[in-house]
Amino acid sequence: MAMLLFVVFLVIAMPISFALGISAFYYFLFEGNLPTEAYMNTLFSGINNFSLMAIPFFVLAGSLMNEGGLTIRLVALARSLVGHIVGGLAHVNVVTSMLFAGITGSAVADTSAVGSILIPSMVEDGYDRDLATAITAASSTVGPIIPPSIPMVVYGVTAGVSIGGLFLAGAIPGLILGLGQMGLIVYYAKKRGYGATHQFSCSSLWVSCKEGLWALGMPVIILGGIFGGVFTPTEAAVIAVVYALFVGLLITKSLKIRRLPIIFRDSALTTSVVMIVISMAAVFGRVLTLERIPSAMAEVFLSLSDNPIILLLLLNLFLLFVGTWLELGAAVVILVPVLAPLSVQLGLDPLHFGAIVVVNLIIGFITPPLGVCLFVGSSIGKVSIEDLIKVIWPFIILGIILILLVTFVPALTTWLPSVLM
Repeated sequence: MAMLLFVVFLVIAMPISFALGISAFYYFLFEGNLPTEAYMNTLFSGINNFSLMAIPFFVLAGSLMNEGGLTIRLVALARSLVGHIVGGLAHVNVVTSMLFAGITGSAVADTSAVGSILIPSMVEDGYDRDLATAITAASSTVGPIIPPSIPMVVYGVTAGVSIGGLFLAGAIPGLILGLGQMGLIVYYAKKRGYGATHQFSCSSLWVSCKEGLWALGMPVIILGGIFGGVFTPTEAAVIAVVYALFVGLLITKSLKIRRLPIIFRDSALTTSVVMIVISMAAVFGRVLTLERIPSAMAEVFLSLSDNPIILLLLLNLFLLFVGTWLELGAAVVILVPVLAPLSVQLGLDPLHFGAIVVVNLIIGFITPPLGVCLFVGSSIGKVSIEDLIKVIWPFIILGIILILLVTFVPALTTWLPSVLM
């Protein structure tokens, strides 16, 4: 009955956190005959993890960097690097997202920050509004794959896998996705006549590099410190906040002290939504475990075929489908315990399996009907969801190709961790 309630709540568009929490509470009260104290303890234990503290600090660091004017500097740097290529501004959009990934690791933050700057500029430069919005939404999916990545933090905590290793596992797939999107943009640019924004200039690139140096310092500090063994991902997130405050207040001087309470409040609200979802998903995951659904799920998959290739394809289809409906954090917390037995049966490396799960769910950000970046992009770009969906399909197909590469070429995710860790 609890499972049926959960499905009904999703159908009536109840917020995912309440759908998870109420369904689980019903189970604890009427089906599992469990004390309500166990429900509350599970809610708390779901987020009582040191590594999860990285999430609020990464969110805050991104907000501080954006408010400190460093997003604009990243755009200028990207423009100097790729603005001279056919379809220049669209390439700037993708490269900015790749650079922005090193700051927040959040697709929604990327869509909002980069889209508010570049969509109007692209439209003014002659780009169709729907395509400009689609490129912005699609390029934002690079952010949570390239390290640091908030979804990778959630996965690492849930599965007990090295977060640093997961960061490295996403680096090469993220670069492949970004370069693939740039290749698709070249096709659109030639077909629709989108030109370059300017001629390449070494002097312009030098100036942009100097102005963007402080922004580029953020991922260097975060990733260098983690992989150099200087600090943990959570400690890196705290250092990122201190660095963002220092740069915004004393270097660029675009960050004003009077704005800090507002930034802290907004970051706290953003974080609270994520943490509530994770907490509710944890207690719902407890229900799944008590009902032995993980082992049953593995048995169902294994009964469909004894061919590992077929099973991996079915796994990807399942994850991609779930990613179109469930919030990513909730999906990770619920699905990882469910699918872990299957990954063991298939003999998948934990980092490889983590990359498969996260990349599938991230592509769900731009996949109908409930891709969150579609709605954010639609709002910022002033384009209807229907029009946006019509033009974003090639980028979804590109994402599916990446999923297949990640699944069937394990070295893309395991080589870098094996070398650097």
